[in-house]
Amino acid sequence: MVSVSRRSLLALGAALPLLGRLDWAVASPPSNTTDKVLLNYNESPYGPSRAAREAMQQGVAASGRYPYKHMYALAALFAQQQGLSEEQVAVFSGSMAALRYAVLAFTRQTRGLVMATPSYEVPRQAAESNKAPVKEVSLSADHAHDIPAMLAADPEAGMLYLCNPNNPTGTITPTEAIRQALAEKPKGSVLVVDEAYIDFADVPSVVSWVKDHDDLLVLRTFSKIYGMAGARLGLAIGHPALLERLAVFGGDNVPAGTTLLGGLASLEDVKLLPQRKALNQQQRDETVAWLQERGFTCTASQANCFMIDLKQPAEQVIEALAAQGVMIGRVWKDWPQWVRVTVGNKREMARFREVFAQVERGV
Repeated sequence: MVSVSRRSLLALGAALPLLGRLDWAVASPPSNTTDKVLLNYNESPYGPSRAAREAMQQGVAASGRYPYKHMYALAALFAQQQGLSEEQVAVFSGSMAALRYAVLAFTRQTRGLVMATPSYEVPRQAAESNKAPVKEVSLSADHAHDIPAMLAADPEAGMLYLCNPNNPTGTITPTEAIRQALAEKPKGSVLVVDEAYIDFADVPSVVSWVKDHDDLLVLRTFSKIYGMAGARLGLAIGHPALLERLAVFGGDNVPAGTTLLGGLASLEDVKLLPQRKALNQQQRDETVAWLQERGFTCTASQANCFMIDLKQPAEQVIEALAAQGVMIGRVWKDWPQWVRVTVGNKREMARFREVFAQVERGV
């Protein structure tokens, strides 16, 4: 999908939460207490919003038609909300696809990838498949991206990847550090900022920066706070020339109409983000405080996941919790005693604490 065709086809085509009603955004039906507690994939426990579900159901009837008009409408709405032009937004079947295409587009054998560790592994895997060198730089002492070390890691890098908030730690890299990365990165390289979890955080997005920087690509997803992980919908935001370089690898990567209509309804729901952010923060902070009271160290997360230092091989604890139906994980090779936990709903986090306490007493 190139910018010219997108422009022509486009021509065709928040309230604060009530603190006493934090269950407003819970769209999914109550789970049976015997179900497994799934805290292992950073999925939303609430699923698509009610408005999104209704829109997705309407999309089923139109599934005999290609969904291009909905794709352009989604790009146009997001662009309008962010103060961008439609040509600066491209729609993908999940932001993972856009991320992989970015690595393929911006790296090669002579221009590698620089990223943090621990962080999201997909860029490294894509670079290795592209025979591009990968430099992984440890997070700083406060679990932010170590930007000076990343800038020094490879003077010929083709791409710097920065996940903010970071997966798996949920921690924030300060805006000024991101600005430094953009200003001082190797000449001709592209900075990719993955904002999959930005709507949970109390920091600003850098989406607006693409208006002034043609070497910045920002990724967004509907998989997290919007609860649409299974529907596969993501956005890449950047200069049209950058987006065209991604389109070479998957310009026909168009989500289903049902998914796109769900995305549109989600963006139009002004109450949804603050409501779900409050729900997530309440359950996350309550659980982290409980763990800290028991002597465990946790990352200072602003996402829908956090990490715990278990002070022993993490795999053992993962297996012990799984035996009682509580699924957590996974473990990053550089942090073998830490484990990531997704933030679930109130019932799920209560069950996690119950089983974790039992396992703690038994090990």
